[in-house]
Amino acid sequence: MNSIFTTLPGGSLTSPQGFLAGAVASGLKASGGPDLGLVFSPAQCQAAGLFTRNRIKAAPVLLSRRHLARGKARAIVANAGCANACTGPQGLEDAQEMARLTAGKLGLEAEEVLVASTGVIGRRLPMEKLRKGIDEIGLSREGGHDFVRAIMTTDTFPKETALALETGGRRLLVAGCAKGAGMVHPDLATMLAFLTTDALVDGAFLKVALKRAADLSFNMITVDGDTSPNDMAIILASGQAGNQPIVEGSPEASIFQEALEQVCIHLARSIARDGEGARHLLEVKVEGAVSPLQARKAARAIASSPLVKAMVYGADPNWGRIAAALGRSGARVEEGKLEIYLDSLCLFQGRPLTFARDEVRGILRRPEVPIRAVLNLGGASATAWGCDLTPDYVKINSEYTT
Repeated sequence: MNSIFTTLPGGSLTSPQGFLAGAVASGLKASGGPDLGLVFSPAQCQAAGLFTRNRIKAAPVLLSRRHLARGKARAIVANAGCANACTGPQGLEDAQEMARLTAGKLGLEAEEVLVASTGVIGRRLPMEKLRKGIDEIGLSREGGHDFVRAIMTTDTFPKETALALETGGRRLLVAGCAKGAGMVHPDLATMLAFLTTDALVDGAFLKVALKRAADLSFNMITVDGDTSPNDMAIILASGQAGNQPIVEGSPEASIFQEALEQVCIHLARSIARDGEGARHLLEVKVEGAVSPLQARKAARAIASSPLVKAMVYGADPNWGRIAAALGRSGARVEEGKLEIYLDSLCLFQGRPLTFARDEVRGILRRPEVPIRAVLNLGGASATAWGCDLTPDYVKINSEYTT
């Protein structure tokens, strides 16, 4: 990581100046754990968001996208346990009520509130529980840790981080949290990601910066090839650090962009590592592609291949799975120029190479399995993250609503 960045121990969504958060257990989760969270900025924030490309979009996605049209927001209310997706006009009314209730609690306009939901599709929100829960949420500077736990579903650990950076004589913070473990695939996966910064950032640049960061992170992870109706990534910039506005093309813009990318990549890797039933994180690097788009296609194809995932689960040195995924990726690949590596061990270099099977199996048994494909056709590269496919994935998802 660039030396100008410092990871904050115990960093959370509320580490940047100007943010409060909290959560309660409102009864949406069978476990009885926290399931309703709130993030709030007393000051107006520049805001930007990205949303699922699934053609079926949950009510909170439709509402939040509408509220973000102004590029401003001050609060995010999010629940787990019910997706409020495929719930028709009533679902939209329920999402709107969540925004109104939150706005009333905080003294805001409803349009300043963004809404997010995650959980089972096709069920109405239990609004009587949410009305009580929203009223009961307490907010604090330490509440970011509670918020991230409230949005977890099948996640096994909370995913959060914060970075500090120095630029223009000011100390700025960029932080984020996310949830996601299953129904994860590029184009925002099945995830909720929330990002905050106390930097003063031009609204137009904030949108561009989020898109660039997502393309290198959230759009490069996969667990199972599915994308939900609820996915979103939101960033709020409070401007409380007192810096000069960060605009496209400024030296500060490149530093801020890199920090945002580091935060998003950390969260994306955490999601892939926590894939439902997963035992191994896959990091797939493709080098020497003819364009960045083709490099991303190739890396994503390998990381998302069920056969590659099964190969890693079984520690089976069947590198042909990687070659086959590359060949169907849509990227230009020439067999005679292709090189395939597990870590630094080359398995294929235009032709099969001799290798020790036990050495390959040892690499595949590591908690993190590095796969590298060198196409030798150009100068573009990309990295994708995934996980192995285990019997536990089938068990978790065969019992999700029962």
